[in-house]
Amino acid sequence: MLTKLKYGNTNTFLIHGKSGNILIDTDYAGTLPMFYKAIKEHDISVKDIDYILATHFHPDHIGLVSELMEQGVKLILMESQAGAVHFSDGIFAKEPGLRYKPIEKGAAVLLSFEESRAFLGKLGIDGEIIRTPSHSEDSVSVVLDEGICIVGDLEPLAYLEAYEDNMALKADWDKVLSYKPEVVYYAHANEKRF
Repeated sequence: MLTKLKYGNTNTFLIHGKSGNILIDTDYAGTLPMFYKAIKEHDISVKDIDYILATHFHPDHIGLVSELMEQGVKLILMESQAGAVHFSDGIFAKEPGLRYKPIEKGAAVLLSFEESRAFLGKLGIDGEIIRTPSHSEDSVSVVLDEGICIVGDLEPLAYLEAYEDNMALKADWDKVLSYKPEVVYYAHANEKRF
């Protein structure tokens, strides 16, 4: 089951597994009260969230990660993301009123892409995490066997033709479409159903 949470400018998603739940992305720093309101509307509490995965480490996707980690949520850090964890620190430092706390990288669960299916399987989630680096080198997508794909800021498929000679974007979409998704969820656009 998937719950879409909209409490700012970034769509975030909670994947419900049989033995654990994963939050995909957060919004910008300073949105914690709105996050609480959004999860309450769906009868979810922070204790229901076991893990968080950022599709990439831009500020509008990781603003609440540290605050959720302080409440016991574990960060999943994919192997291609290790060098990007502090990408947004300088951006948030320019806005001290947000009281952003840098992510404690050492507390994260480091995971390879090859391990992702087994890791998700232990949570009762059938699927895997794949690398989709055309937006940023640290970008990942989550592909579920039930036909759901969460792609973060991957440029929408409808725009592919507008990006002449963008082989990286085409390669990412070829990879995503090879899983035959029934619906693709974006961070900043409406979902695409096939």
